Amino acid sequence: MTADARSSTRSSPGPPSCPPSMGWQQRDWYLAPELRAALFDYSGNVGPTVWWNGRVVGGWAQRPDGDIAWRLLDTTGIDGEAERAITAEAERLRGWLGATRVTPRFRTPLERELG
Repeated sequence: MTADARSSTRSSPGPPSCPPSMGWQQRDWYLAPELRAALFDYSGNVGPTVWWNGRVVGGWAQRPDGDIAWRLLDTTGIDGEAERAITAEAERLRGWLGATRVTPRFRTPLERELG
């Protein structure tokens, strides 16, 4: 999902166990090592992630009332435009999910905290 199809910047809520996050042994080029403890469970499964400009910058969770809560964990390169785009994507995701509730099978520390 992109924040704005006309923009060169992209925001996307990534699903749990998404291929980019799980598929690379060396993730440092798009995922800062210090974020791993919050975004991965004890078995190494990644939870829901927030991406900005090709990097994981945070995580998200769906609350019981359907709200999408998210938190930035890496604010490098994040400005007002980025935060507005991420907020818009979270709202778009909530609308798309509607009454459906999503709880990952393998919950991560950040997803548990936000959810």
